[in-house]
Amino acid sequence: MSRSPFNCGWQFREKFNAFAELGRVTIPYQDVALPHDAMIGRGRDPQLHLGAGTAYFPGGAYEYRKTFDVPEGVAGKRVVFEFEGIYRDAMIHVNGDYAGQRPYGYSRFLIDATDFVKPGRENEIHVDARNHGDGRWYTGAGIYRDVWMHVLEPVHFGIDGIRIRTPDIESARAIAEVEITVVNDSAALRTVDVRSEIADPAGQVVASGSARVTVLAGESAVTRHRLYVPSPALWNVDTPQLYTCRTELRDQDEQQLETRTTTFGIRRLQLDPKAGLRINGETVKLRGACVHHDNGILGAATVSAAEERRVRILKKAGFNAIRSAHQPISPAMLDACDRLGVLVLDEAFDVWTQDKTNFGYAFDFPEWWERDLEAMVAKDFNHPSVIMYSIGNEIPETGTPIGGVWGRKLAEKVRSLDDTRYVTNAVNGMLAVMPDVMAMMQQHSDAPQAESDSTDAPGINTLMADVGDFMNMIGSSEPVTQKTAESFGVLDIAGMNYLESRYETDRDLFPNRIILGTETFPTRIDRNWQLVLRNDHVIGDFTWTGWDYLGEVGIGRARYPDGEQPGAAFSGDYPWLTAWCGDIDITGHRRPVSYYRQIVFGLRSEPYISVQRPEHHGQTVELGPWTWSDSVSSWSWDGFEGKPITVEVYSDADEVELFVNGRSAGRQLAGPDHRFRCEFDTIYEPGTVEAVAYRDGRDSGRFSLTSAAGPVRLSAIADRPAVRADLSDAAFVDIVLVDGAGNSFAADRDVTVEVDGPGILMGLGSANPATEEGFGASTHRTFDGRALAIVRPTGPGGVRVTVTSKGCEPVELLIEVN
Repeated sequence: MSRSPFNCGWQFREKFNAFAELGRVTIPYQDVALPHDAMIGRGRDPQLHLGAGTAYFPGGAYEYRKTFDVPEGVAGKRVVFEFEGIYRDAMIHVNGDYAGQRPYGYSRFLIDATDFVKPGRENEIHVDARNHGDGRWYTGAGIYRDVWMHVLEPVHFGIDGIRIRTPDIESARAIAEVEITVVNDSAALRTVDVRSEIADPAGQVVASGSARVTVLAGESAVTRHRLYVPSPALWNVDTPQLYTCRTELRDQDEQQLETRTTTFGIRRLQLDPKAGLRINGETVKLRGACVHHDNGILGAATVSAAEERRVRILKKAGFNAIRSAHQPISPAMLDACDRLGVLVLDEAFDVWTQDKTNFGYAFDFPEWWERDLEAMVAKDFNHPSVIMYSIGNEIPETGTPIGGVWGRKLAEKVRSLDDTRYVTNAVNGMLAVMPDVMAMMQQHSDAPQAESDSTDAPGINTLMADVGDFMNMIGSSEPVTQKTAESFGVLDIAGMNYLESRYETDRDLFPNRIILGTETFPTRIDRNWQLVLRNDHVIGDFTWTGWDYLGEVGIGRARYPDGEQPGAAFSGDYPWLTAWCGDIDITGHRRPVSYYRQIVFGLRSEPYISVQRPEHHGQTVELGPWTWSDSVSSWSWDGFEGKPITVEVYSDADEVELFVNGRSAGRQLAGPDHRFRCEFDTIYEPGTVEAVAYRDGRDSGRFSLTSAAGPVRLSAIADRPAVRADLSDAAFVDIVLVDGAGNSFAADRDVTVEVDGPGILMGLGSANPATEEGFGASTHRTFDGRALAIVRPTGPGGVRVTVTSKGCEPVELLIEVN
């Protein structure tokens, strides 16, 4: 078999009516390289109905085409195209003929084009995709993940035909079961030999085996190698050791028909309510990040280097697990999690039979759900990072008997495909009983004011003032206990969204129930993490979100009276662009909450300083449950000299003292009993602000910020000095406004990026959560003094990147492309 990238040479345009072209009205195609997001370059529409969900990007229909040659030698072989993801309602035509389709926008799928390609001639593949009113967040559009072309011999391995499991692991040896599917597309019975050899992380062959297989014409057969790996190097988050299995297919004349290399890890999973989740015998608490699929300024384009960079930054920030919210994770991110040692909860669906948008996946779910689950499991099976599957997110049906039926069907389907991992479902208790909630709200709304005031129960407006408390109050109620019993009962792990009020009560109500906080408020991590640590049956916490994302705009924004009134809408008005609730912004820069979380997790002993934006000092502010304070880690505030300012300090120490230019601004209690934080009101003056932490009265750590002074300079640093001459790679250039000592400015200005040589500027942008700027221009304004440029290689050689800004010396850097 040959498997080759199929990402070059594509053209793209918005879908056009063929009849209009007869009238000589046409839209020209544009050359593009995949992965490509057809939506990110579109103009945003401030008046778009329900536009806050998609960041005010309108939907549309798109088409792609590519011409390609098929050599004469391919005649008699099978040609299959592998699409890792097309959003959405993909229709594939080859040489004008319908070849296949896929409604779900997040599934990897195969198109058998054997009957449509013409060997020895030029061929054309055409892809239609559309999205319209079908996403609760920014979905992107088009062929946003990689495409591969497979050319298969008449007798070949199944494309997903090699599966490796390690059922028995001891210190002296581990058993690796290699399950191999051989497909015979020829017209005659064939007998072949299958050989496998396993190499350890150092590349040394440590086990091998072979088997002879006879396959009937037009059928497939499964053979298994039971191999013994001595002294196994185990995969875990601290030492992600990876083995490779090289499997070879030969005919009776010893002619090699195919060779496949499969990467896997040796690790053991265990689960019970006393020891919790164990990996290789050691209990692991999941420090989890919910992550949407978009790559910020790249939109939905799933460039492998961007996926790996996200995983690397998330792990450095203290996370050891990722939940793919709310759709199957990309193969590129799975590969990165395997290599870097990050655990994965892969999630299948956001809806089942009840839709949450006008034209969502629920219309297709009854017909396609099994094939989409099969695609997810086939993609994940050999990845040691994947430890559990989620069959849904906040599914309304989970509070109904029919929802229990569907949950059981999905869970058992997953188990039939993969019994080596656990099954969960991210259940929101309030949504599960929404009809009851609506009735209660109506009752409170209809009740006379005097009568409402005379009762002990709070009014509905009071309840809704804190969404988190309201959701927990409903979630811990008896109706939720009863109505979700069956939906939780079909799972290995009870996934709970915003239901920490159930963690300890369910220990007594359901002694065998194992709980995972599949989605939680970032503002409650200190309390939630204590619940995780003191309850064996609670195995972790996944914050919403680890990485900021496009769409669901402004759910984490701070609301001020001069901008919008308290009690304003759930989402922000145009030009809000991102949710602004991530620990890490869309450029990969860690926000203050990220360092706070690291302290709560016990991974950082030094204190951390964040400063509330002084222009809002003294104003009334409304902070929602996804809203961290409106602060930034900077002591550069030109124009606010001599004015009041609030300084936040995060620390797990007993006390913290704040110094401004060496003078004490006070000493306050911190640590777990004070939610790991304290605030100091002081007067801003340029210089240095320093926090000193004390444990048992002794200095236990310091952290300081220094004001930027003097002329503004440009700093531009690439994440790596060299990248591969491959469309899956890219260089990420962090651009920061600094002074001569490297201290960053908070003030902003336009920066321009030029790229010369074998590379292109794929995207330029900032983390500004409310901006009208796009990401496709060569000039962009910084936000809090920062921007990010992404350079994609187009061939080998040296790429020169020049960054300029008015009044600054230009900065040049050279990126080698090998």
